[in-house]
Amino acid sequence: MHNGLFITGTSTDVGKTLVTAGILRYLRNQGQDIVPMKPVQTGGIQSASGWEAPDLAVHLKAADLAVDDAARKKMNPYCYEPACSPHLAGRMANDPVKLEHIVSCADALGAAHDGVLIEGAGGLLVPLNEDETQLSLIIHLEVPVLIVAHIGLGTVNHCLLTIEALQNAEVPIAGVVFSSPTPGAGDDFIGKDNPEAVRSFGGVAVLGNVPYLEGLDEDPAAAWHRFEGHMPGLKTIQQYFDSKS
Repeated sequence: MHNGLFITGTSTDVGKTLVTAGILRYLRNQGQDIVPMKPVQTGGIQSASGWEAPDLAVHLKAADLAVDDAARKKMNPYCYEPACSPHLAGRMANDPVKLEHIVSCADALGAAHDGVLIEGAGGLLVPLNEDETQLSLIIHLEVPVLIVAHIGLGTVNHCLLTIEALQNAEVPIAGVVFSSPTPGAGDDFIGKDNPEAVRSFGGVAVLGNVPYLEGLDEDPAAAWHRFEGHMPGLKTIQQYFDSKS
């Protein structure tokens, strides 16, 4: 697809959902008809209509975006109950992930909107089925990748390995966003060096360094304003979608 951006993480629980939601909110507030997609969700939540993706719910809430059931199924083609690797969840449900179906859903969303923000599951080499990984999906989608990384000790190694895997697969890298998963994370000398080390050794742009967003439930407008203040790369992402429309 020509108007998608894939958000991957250096691991699980590094802030992909929050970063995706914040970018989506910003772009829609700028007048761009961008929609979210969570191709594969594990740890789904039971509802009257079946299993629903909590990550997609965060995206939609942040952007104040309402969608019907048909659109929701395209935004989240696969949702499983157990919070485990997608290949294992699909095996347990006897409903393995099919990359062709995800690509078809992404193409349909891309054709109906200005662009699609696609949040992956965990890290780059997470198995989606018995034979293919999340990187396989990215290659099928033919989209650039935004990397989300936790701030702190160990992240330089995780970032550089992710960058190397994408470069070896000849996948364009939009940049890296750092995220603080807990209050105060990244405030020490290690965290302060992380962005520059990854920029220098990885040869990629650092588009943001997002602090822990306290008060997101109590005062979401203020929290998202703080998010935008730590994301100078938002305009770069906006221009990317402008060029694809």
